[in-house]
Order: sequence, then structure tokens, then C-alpha cells
Amino acid sequence: MMHTTVGWHVELEFQEDDERTRAAALVRLPDGNEVRSHGYASRHRSDANQPRVGEEIAGARALNDLAMQLLTKAHEEIDEASGRTSRPLTH
Repeated sequence: MMHTTVGWHVELEFQEDDERTRAAALVRLPDGNEVRSHGYASRHRSDANQPRVGEEIAGARALNDLAMQLLTKAHEEIDEASGRTSRPLTH
């Protein structure tokens, strides 16, 4: 039987102008730590102005960076607890 013991809240905020979108991502972990990341998207001048697409690209890049930081954090915690160097968590 599976039990849910914690929940994470991820926040995404966007800043946009006519050519660029910037996403800021934040996750607050149950231990009080926060992990932050950023992602960017640029619109070529010949592309249609579609702010949602820029948000999706910038947001995905920010979340991808957030995921990589969490994998690195977990890897470091595994090594610290085990006292040895383990294989990096990449996927």
C-alpha cells in the first residue's frame, strides 16, 4: 500500500517583452530548503507573437534545470549518507 507523506509546491513566474520570455521556478522542500532556477525563450522577429509559446519554452527550461538541481542534491545526499561516491543520477 502506498502512502502520501509530503507534497511539494512549485511556483513559476514569467517576465515577458516583445522578444524574450524569462521564467523563474521555485520549489520549497519539506526540509525547509528552496531550489530555484531560470529558463529563457527568445522570439525571432519573423515569428508570430505568441506569448504562451514563450512561456511554455521558458517554463520547460526552468523546470528542466530545477530537475537537474534536485537530482544533484539527491546524489550528494546519497553519497553523504553512505560515505562513498555513487554513480551520478542523471535521468
